[in-house]
Amino acid sequence: MYRMLHERYPYAHCELDFSSPLELLVATILSAQTTDVGVNKVTPIVFAKYPTAADYANADRAELESIVQPTGFYRAKTDSLIKLGIALVERFDGEVPPRLKDLVTLPGVGRKTANVVLGNAFGVPGITVDTHFGRLARRFGWTEEEDPVKVEHAVGALFPRKDWTMLSHVLIFHGRRTCHAKKPACGACPVARLCPSYGAGETDPDKAAKLLKYELAPT
Repeated sequence: MYRMLHERYPYAHCELDFSSPLELLVATILSAQTTDVGVNKVTPIVFAKYPTAADYANADRAELESIVQPTGFYRAKTDSLIKLGIALVERFDGEVPPRLKDLVTLPGVGRKTANVVLGNAFGVPGITVDTHFGRLARRFGWTEEEDPVKVEHAVGALFPRKDWTMLSHVLIFHGRRTCHAKKPACGACPVARLCPSYGAGETDPDKAAKLLKYELAPT
């Protein structure tokens, strides 16, 4: 199933725009409860105004809140970013640490965020269990676990470590484009014949094709 999905999405990648570990960390924190597309509209302003961890540590709260407001939950996110900056400056000389055990000690950073940063900014394999990944792992019958950490470990045991980051991208791409939460496009799915959940969504190929999103959507 992974190979077939990889063939469908050979270009799968992190859809948050970034050019450094700090930028990806900030973008991932901002992406909670919103879309990557929405975050990418805000981060050019954020990254230009706050290029270093010290800039977040010393940020004017009201000003930062006004910038990140379009991403939602802006007060909590601003609080996390300021505390993140302080923690990075005080404990890591202003640099984002390339280790899971250190990343998860930072304000606003859980295993999902840490694995995004490790896999995409540092090249350290990691499984990112967001809502799409968890949903598909269960639909595919790879695990029955609901807890993201348990899903991470269960799926990780099925695949070589070197594949973890790309596996995450491929499943998240498939979840966003084809295997939707409410109306999965079963009739347009490359792994339909292997999927134990086939039939949960539209099975007619023509009707299913109309459910596809992003670059797969019919013109």
